[in-house]
Amino acid sequence: MSRFPDKFMIGASTAAHQVEGNNIHSDYWAMEHLKHTNFNEPSLNAVDHYNRYEEDIRLMAEAGLNTYRFSIEWARIEPEEGKFDEAEIEHYRKVLKCCRGNGVEPVVTMMHFTSPVWLIQKGGWESEATVKYFARYCAYVAEKLGDLMYYVITINEANMGLQVAAIAERYKRQMMAKRKEGKNKKDKDMEGTAQIGMNFNRMLKNMFWQRFENKKVFGTNKPQNFVSARTPEGDILVMRAHQAARDAMKKVDPKLLIGLSLSLHDIQAVDGGEEVAKHEWEEEFVHYLPYIKDDDFFGLQNYTRSLIGADGICPVPKGAETTQMDYEFYPQALEHVIRRVHDEFTNAGKKDMPIMVTENGIATEDDTRRVAFIDEATKGVAACIADYIPVIGYCHWSLMDNFEWQKGFSMKFGLIAVDRATMKRMPKKSLYVLGQL
Repeated sequence: MSRFPDKFMIGASTAAHQVEGNNIHSDYWAMEHLKHTNFNEPSLNAVDHYNRYEEDIRLMAEAGLNTYRFSIEWARIEPEEGKFDEAEIEHYRKVLKCCRGNGVEPVVTMMHFTSPVWLIQKGGWESEATVKYFARYCAYVAEKLGDLMYYVITINEANMGLQVAAIAERYKRQMMAKRKEGKNKKDKDMEGTAQIGMNFNRMLKNMFWQRFENKKVFGTNKPQNFVSARTPEGDILVMRAHQAARDAMKKVDPKLLIGLSLSLHDIQAVDGGEEVAKHEWEEEFVHYLPYIKDDDFFGLQNYTRSLIGADGICPVPKGAETTQMDYEFYPQALEHVIRRVHDEFTNAGKKDMPIMVTENGIATEDDTRRVAFIDEATKGVAACIADYIPVIGYCHWSLMDNFEWQKGFSMKFGLIAVDRATMKRMPKKSLYVLGQL
């Protein structure tokens, strides 16, 4: 049932904080344990991937997957400013060796949303100093582990902060309008517009008390975590951090192939929404082109489409199938986004920019729908390849059911189920279907 050419990278993705457990020096760990937290539950030992990575990688390889995209946790490597933990570097060396030993190509992400607490205390992702701090950390990892790495993503979904800012602003406007109308019900439509598990209703409710708790933990009422609502200046600072990290790693190890990933929707205009949709795409992708044109590849992440009318984003069409995350079930989105991204690169004189799908998936308890989603999405990828678009890989989100940020453990994205009481791994049919591709 092979669908892809030889040497095509077919695999699955995870993020350190979501699977490893006990990431105690990270900002997310701190936020999960606030009294007035936005999280449904804390990550705790997550799914214990930190200790069980050998089993998890073996299950991937046995199913036929040849690629594993995972992240190295900055808060483990540098738990205190300037103090690097050699034992943690050795841990990730073992993970990389395990991949190689099982015939699995590692795709390493240097920063997947979580940061050390000390970085946030120093201004976080709106501070100029973060550019040099991030480059220093990335160079250190390249020096220590570069011999086992090849594909590297500096920053996961580098545009997430700007997306969150836009969503939060829309959300506040909608909630204010509903209150004026005497309506106080939660708005699930907005919950499903961010390609990350966030509880916008709870965030608004907790804002007052969190100011005091944040001051105690982070030294500021408004900590700038990576997924905080980003200013336009902070948005470009993230791009500069990417460039600085890329150049620093290349200086240490020129063989590394380095890019970043962006969260992209299949933006479709409806009901006179052409100009608004064009602006949305500019914000989501086009304005980043100057900062990524010298990368070695591009990491594309997509889960669904966004319908855009004259007044902005529209609700999911009535009667449409939705996922646990309130996304529309729309696997065709991936092909549409790949083609659009390729067109943009072509127009920018980078026609041959390799595209790696670094995340694409569905949160559902019904694995038959996951199988259907994978089938349709990967048909679209194959069609792009047949049209000579340089797609080099597809990494499904996610390898296993895990901690979906503020949503906790309720969202089932995984190809492998995990009994968190025993940590027993239970591969789903979807894992083997993906491996056969």
